Amino acid sequence: MTAAAPHTASPLGRGGLRRFTGPRPPRPEVCELCGTPVAGDGHRHVVETERRALVCACRACATLFDRPGAATGRYRAVPDRYLSDPDHRLDEGAWELLRIPVGVAFLFRNAALDRPVALYPSPAGATENELDPDVWQSVLDSGPLAGLLRPDVEALLLRRTDGRTSCHLVPIDICYELVGRMRLLWQGFDGGAEARTALAEFFARVEHRARPVGRVGPVGPDGTDGTTGGTANRPAPATSTPAASEPPTPDPTAPTRTGAARP
Repeated sequence: MTAAAPHTASPLGRGGLRRFTGPRPPRPEVCELCGTPVAGDGHRHVVETERRALVCACRACATLFDRPGAATGRYRAVPDRYLSDPDHRLDEGAWELLRIPVGVAFLFRNAALDRPVALYPSPAGATENELDPDVWQSVLDSGPLAGLLRPDVEALLLRRTDGRTSCHLVPIDICYELVGRMRLLWQGFDGGAEARTALAEFFARVEHRARPVGRVGPVGPDGTDGTTGGTANRPAPATSTPAASEPPTPDPTAPTRTGAARP
């Protein structure tokens, strides 16, 4: 009787295959312009104007698009300044004219379309509302911030709570950061406690970093003001989430939504 040959474990047995079934290590972030690895909290963004897309960039590449004349090219560096206007005149009536069905929105000027765009966060992502030119003019007339906006790369961030509207000029990438966080955290009809907490934290960081518009120094080539020492304090990337203290009102699933938009 012939003895059976001893079983030899295949190199692709359970142990060998385990490396293919386990979680993959996260891919390192790289500059999308030159391929250089970048730290998650140590890089900037540029806007690719043709696609209305945010692109991660190392500081060296972003600096190329901070230079005078670069604002007319394909890429535009996102500045790093935060301004507030405590004396703005955006009242209840102006908010109603904007026709934003939630309590948070951001407005920016799209250079390719040569018109202002209004977006608000929703469970489906960034949702765009048509913005009538006359309404935009009323926003311009409400204070100096709208006139300081750089097309495509800065936004007016509005928040309506308890009948009052706050108004900040911010880098546009943090607006899409807020949109992403709300989409990720939103639960149920009103967003849920976690989304409300994230919203509160986000606006607390913005308010902490913003300088009143009358107190800023000359604006530098990268969009920062001369009193910040070169770079304004951008909110730390969201390990602690973006957010404000109260849920947007009314429900962002309201039927006045007109369609999703991307950066």
